[in-house]
Amino acid sequence: MEIPIFTVDAFTNVPFKGNPAAVCLIENELQDDLYQSIAAEMNLSDTAFISKRNSMDFSSGARFGLRWFSPKCEVSLCGHATLASAAVLFYLKKNVNPVVVFETMSGELHVRQHEESLIMDFPLNKPQPQVQHEIKDLLKAAVGDLPIQDVCYSPTTKKLMIRLADTCNRSELTSLRSEAETLLRNETTGKIKSLIITLKGTQTTQSGYDFYSRVFAPWVGVPEDPVTGSAHTVLAGYWSEKLMKKKMMAYQCSSRGGEVKLEIRDDGRLDIIGQAQIILQGTLKI
Repeated sequence: MEIPIFTVDAFTNVPFKGNPAAVCLIENELQDDLYQSIAAEMNLSDTAFISKRNSMDFSSGARFGLRWFSPKCEVSLCGHATLASAAVLFYLKKNVNPVVVFETMSGELHVRQHEESLIMDFPLNKPQPQVQHEIKDLLKAAVGDLPIQDVCYSPTTKKLMIRLADTCNRSELTSLRSEAETLLRNETTGKIKSLIITLKGTQTTQSGYDFYSRVFAPWVGVPEDPVTGSAHTVLAGYWSEKLMKKKMMAYQCSSRGGEVKLEIRDDGRLDIIGQAQIILQGTLKI
């Protein structure tokens, strides 16, 4: 069996930045253990598998199946691998449709092109306040002695969000060393699958970013996720209410960096906007 495979850097307009995802084009559904083995072999934060479903081919079809696997398990929602998948269809396969629809574990996700960017229609997952003393050891492991302003939790995505106090600065967020083993040791309930640490942007800089973030997900085999759209479904839900804005620009402070534009729509869903670069293409021989 031969499977076309690509590596795509998502949420960036230059190679080797943003978040790399592997994308596989699947003619027929595979066994779950094979999906997982391929994702483990690629060893990226996520590997996406696009299947034809009822579409004739990847260039003319408008509707596809999409599944995401981390090196450790299947995940229910992944933003950067969805962006990467759309980039393969639009940029490489020259898909003729203005919009492609992915059927996923999180429902239908629509992606369309706009100039040099791709716009993803995603669910908005507003987080709920979390009692801090119940998870004080995990918070300590995550941010040390840095002051915390808010802690929220999204039961839909199983993401815990920590907002640092406004007295903190971007360099303190960038300098955090949240060790995977320590995080795993302090959260064993299965309630949390990903940890988001975020900080409000300052008005004194010219960056234009409304907020900054980092994401750690050792529970699914990803020590740090360079840029993740699924986390931004939570971040957008939180920051839109705090900043009283429907349009926001975010920057993820990982070593690779990445820009994400967010627009909350009138129907309560979220447009996640970003660019992508296809940097590698080849064939899996199984």
